[in-house]
Amino acid sequence: MPVSPAMAEDLAAAVADLYEAAEGVLIERIRQALAEGIESPLWVELKLAAVGNLQTAVQTVIAALQADAAGAIEQAVAEAYDRGQQAAVAELGAVATGPALAAAEALPTAPAIDRLARAAIADTGPVYLRILRTTVDAYREVITRAAAAPLLGAQTRRQAAQAALDAFADRGITGFIDRSGRSWDMRSYIEMAMRSVVGRAAVQAHSDRLGAAGVDLVIVSQAPEECPLCRPWERKILARTGAPGAREVRVQHGTEDGRMVTVRLAGSLPEARAAGLLHPNCRHSVSAYLPGVSRVPEAQPSRGTYEDTQQQRYLERQIRKWKRRSATALDEGKRTAANARVAGYQARVRALVAETGLPRKSHREQIDVDEENPSPRVAR
Repeated sequence: MPVSPAMAEDLAAAVADLYEAAEGVLIERIRQALAEGIESPLWVELKLAAVGNLQTAVQTVIAALQADAAGAIEQAVAEAYDRGQQAAVAELGAVATGPALAAAEALPTAPAIDRLARAAIADTGPVYLRILRTTVDAYREVITRAAAAPLLGAQTRRQAAQAALDAFADRGITGFIDRSGRSWDMRSYIEMAMRSVVGRAAVQAHSDRLGAAGVDLVIVSQAPEECPLCRPWERKILARTGAPGAREVRVQHGTEDGRMVTVRLAGSLPEARAAGLLHPNCRHSVSAYLPGVSRVPEAQPSRGTYEDTQQQRYLERQIRKWKRRSATALDEGKRTAANARVAGYQARVRALVAETGLPRKSHREQIDVDEENPSPRVAR
């Protein structure tokens, strides 16, 4: 069975859902705190005096998130690694017997899982400080803008507070910078990071199993809506480990002892991954290649284009944005208008998937907050 980062993307999404649910809780906490007594002439003084209370509430949510996320990350990495192992075992079960198959089923897994999980948990450490700072800063910004607006005669206090809350709901908790210098919102950053680690876990487990069984070559699939980074490696044969560079090699036939065959390699799997293959969100897979037995698959048409998938991601972000707007609405009129925008973007998603055949991923359109419980819960 081929292995791909996509086989573990639901695990990454489940972890990211925890963070987005926590963000929704925090936005709701700010809205509630600001809405209380907003018509009072002492509103500004009361809200500034309550900053400490808000910080305490935020820290409670963060503590719950941190505990839930650590366990969820460990579980996701372990599950991804297991899926990678099972994919390799399924492949080997069709072609390997005796010592080769036994070797493939006897690898220790705990050290690799622990290493990947620890690294992922460590990478999320700075996220919690950013959550606290961004949330409190947003609260102060709303108060400042709401206090100044009536003096300038432009807006009422309620209108100014709503505008500032809308701006915060639009951007969410931001300021996460990746190694390429790109800025991400919290959910996107966490999901990107988790897709990277669970995808790496699945691919590593698959490769380790194949290596234990003496399988040294793999082949890359064709994937629908492939991106430019991956396209050069589609339907190519790679060395599972070893030196980079295209070359021809003489290797033993996959099932006939003593028979040698020539195989054209496009390079090595580490080389291809360094160039971008199997990146987070990648739809390609790799599978065992048996010289003289396996065949390079025929090219197949895609359902849509890479640009179509990016348009779908944009529409999903807009749906989440307007759902956050609905959550921060200070009156029913604003909430109704925001919900109408949600419905409009959902209609555009339905039209896109109907036109292209792309699968709709409804979980990517969700924000899920339990208003009776300050702890985040996973959106399903």
